[in-house]
Amino acid sequence: MNATRSQLDAARWHWQHGPIDLILSADGEPSAVQAAYAVCWARFVDVLPELVGELKLLRQPVPSNAAHSDCALKGPVACRMWSACHPHRSRYITPMAAVAGSVADELITAFAREGISRAFINNGGDIALYLTEGQQYRVGVFADVAVFSGTRLSGDQALDANLTLDATMPIRGVATSGWRGRSFSLGIADSVTVLARNAAAADAAATMIANAVNLDHAGIVRRPASSLKDDSDLGDMLVTVDVPALPQPLIDFALARGFEAAQRLQKQGLIEGAALFLQGRVRVAGTHRQGALFRNRAEITTEAPCSKYAAC
Repeated sequence: MNATRSQLDAARWHWQHGPIDLILSADGEPSAVQAAYAVCWARFVDVLPELVGELKLLRQPVPSNAAHSDCALKGPVACRMWSACHPHRSRYITPMAAVAGSVADELITAFAREGISRAFINNGGDIALYLTEGQQYRVGVFADVAVFSGTRLSGDQALDANLTLDATMPIRGVATSGWRGRSFSLGIADSVTVLARNAAAADAAATMIANAVNLDHAGIVRRPASSLKDDSDLGDMLVTVDVPALPQPLIDFALARGFEAAQRLQKQGLIEGAALFLQGRVRVAGTHRQGALFRNRAEITTEAPCSKYAAC
């Protein structure tokens, strides 16, 4: 398979290579933007072959007793993945939990150059940002994937939450996870949106927090990951495939467990904030720090496959 690219409009590009599916945008001096895209594309076409070459190791869990220097991976994206997952090694996690965010982080570095004012790379909902002084992005969170069309936002009426990230904040990564997303989850969160210093860290943390939004209930259907996908990095672990409508006390209980996990990661400095969605209820952790605020509808009624984002 070959990497492809097409221009969506004056501001955005769509690049794809196998499972890697990106929306990119950059603002700045035209010559600098053009040069940055050229460098980014040259790096992009090599990322997938590099990851495939180390896929066997990438699917192995990070050992609970591993030191940070114990990483046996070689490629820069693979090493980013391992490093992002290492802080969570006390629980089962493989570097694949941070693949989308790590790819976005690797590619956003092409835009860190004179003449570029801001840029973002959206890898299937996991976003890496580049912001210079005085610049910002407004990020809209859609809990219902059907609402998100990839177009620019025309107003707040369709948003489940939104926030403005500016250059003074430490946040350069946004990621999502949940049982209705494109990856498997051990938990029952419809979606968990995480803000962190980079997209890889946000990606790994979103996985762990979404796993923590959980409870035992006879109506929740779980299946071995291996029965749903032969090469799953989760092996025979039970992943969520269906969640019935739950009474509010159970929803709040599951969200509280995820909220505790989010608070713990925030206190450890691994994330800046998180919003957890489950069947019309939401819990928000840590996002008052540095002035980054999720602004939610008075009543959120998402029953969403996963969160998606638009930056403008």
